[in-house]
Amino acid sequence: MREVETDAPVHQLPKLCGGDFELANFVEGRRRPGGTGAEAARLLLREVDGVRPVRRAIRLAGGTLRRAGYTAEGEDPQDWGRKFLASNGGCVYVDLDHLELCVPEVRSARDHLVATHAMIRIARQARIRANARLPAGERIELLVNNSDGHSNSFGSHLNFLLTRTAWGNLFERRPHYLAFLASYQVSSIVFAGQGKVGAENGVPWVPYQISQRADFFETLCGPQTTFRRPLVNSRDEPLCGPPTRAPGTGYARLHCIFYDSTLCHVASWLKVGVMQIVLAMLELDAVEPRLVLEDPLGALRRWSCDPTLRARARLLLGGNPTAVELQLGFLEAARHAHAAGGLAGVPEADALLDAWEDTLLRLRDADLDALASRLDWVLKLRALERARARRPELDWRAPGLKHLDHLYAHVDPELGLYWAYERAGVVERLVGDDEIEHRVHEPPEDTRAWTRAMLLRAADEVEHVDWDGVVFRLADGEGRSLRLAARLPDPLGATRTENAGVFEGSADPGAMLSPLGEDDEEEESHESA
Repeated sequence: MREVETDAPVHQLPKLCGGDFELANFVEGRRRPGGTGAEAARLLLREVDGVRPVRRAIRLAGGTLRRAGYTAEGEDPQDWGRKFLASNGGCVYVDLDHLELCVPEVRSARDHLVATHAMIRIARQARIRANARLPAGERIELLVNNSDGHSNSFGSHLNFLLTRTAWGNLFERRPHYLAFLASYQVSSIVFAGQGKVGAENGVPWVPYQISQRADFFETLCGPQTTFRRPLVNSRDEPLCGPPTRAPGTGYARLHCIFYDSTLCHVASWLKVGVMQIVLAMLELDAVEPRLVLEDPLGALRRWSCDPTLRARARLLLGGNPTAVELQLGFLEAARHAHAAGGLAGVPEADALLDAWEDTLLRLRDADLDALASRLDWVLKLRALERARARRPELDWRAPGLKHLDHLYAHVDPELGLYWAYERAGVVERLVGDDEIEHRVHEPPEDTRAWTRAMLLRAADEVEHVDWDGVVFRLADGEGRSLRLAARLPDPLGATRTENAGVFEGSADPGAMLSPLGEDDEEEESHESA
């Protein structure tokens, strides 16, 4: 198994990506003073087939697997009941009162799209099974959105592999790098937003917004995720074995909390793929100060609240572009970086650049009808406009219109508006049902997710599991059990190609597994991730 290189400078890395997204959930027909979200999430989690480790902390030589698993039933932390999936290498847990789905690590935006829709299918099946247990008159509702319409927001996070040098440039050394990334993110809502009716969190009311999350960002940078949310999240948690902060060495993870959940294939592909491109540019030092906004937070609110795409925002060095015009500037810079060979770590870079450009040009020309097949916020807007045309009583403040807003992203294919449009052939699909269904049951083969899933399938009793390793017990054939650890510090390693022999019996498992003594065990901890 390949180990992480921490003693030589790393200038650029493949832009491996993951994601964790919360779903809106509640029990219709059941009343509770504080709502039914927590009950719904736990009922759903119960129906997911996954591995929950024995609750104990693990300390290994080398520093990996260094903290406790996750909190136990009967407690009420933020992060509850985490299950890792032996099926596809992802995981599912409860975050506050929401079911949260984590995709396995993948290398491409296309694979991220497949994995996201696969996790939605897993949640959909859990809902079917959970509802079968409920009494008559009760039903769990489950939505792939980011806002309840009452000033409560829940996350849709992306995670990207970065060099430690790029991390330091973003958060410790070069403030214009941080502003460059923030400016890219806030203008990218023009293709990455899901759209919503109204405004929340004290923001003045508007009929329709491009971004569901825009109302909830209140600061430029910070490690927090549930209050005073930052445009750029600085949580430093690599999940890649022993951390190192030495410039030019090791791995870092960018935890991006900014985006909406999206269902349209093109929007989801661009959201992840163009972010990979921008982060590759940061690693290359291909940062254009001319694209930095004077006030990214202010620009976000103006642009989100204007689905006509005419609103403008000031640049630090002069200029007053629309969001689309600023995105075209980022596209130009990305093409220069690509011409210099800087996007080699981004799969399908040519196709992403072309689709990004075509989408932006159609947005610039206000050709929204042509984009309803690609972008969630446009598809939802057109659906709501059609509903209002049929039923004049549905003004923008009508509860019935907000209900349709929520129904757009319902996981039930018979209730969700998105799925109806998909069946009707309105949505431009990039991946097929068979590929999505395969990812429900099988992990990606070109990241450590494959080995993690195989280990979970093989283990008798898992004592600890995290993204970067598994500790479990195996019988030794003489009635004794061995505590063994598999370290997975390199998210780009431990692939099927590297480790298939271990699970097929043609290679020595000792190359991957190391025994653990009792001295390696710490007292139980209830630290949550």
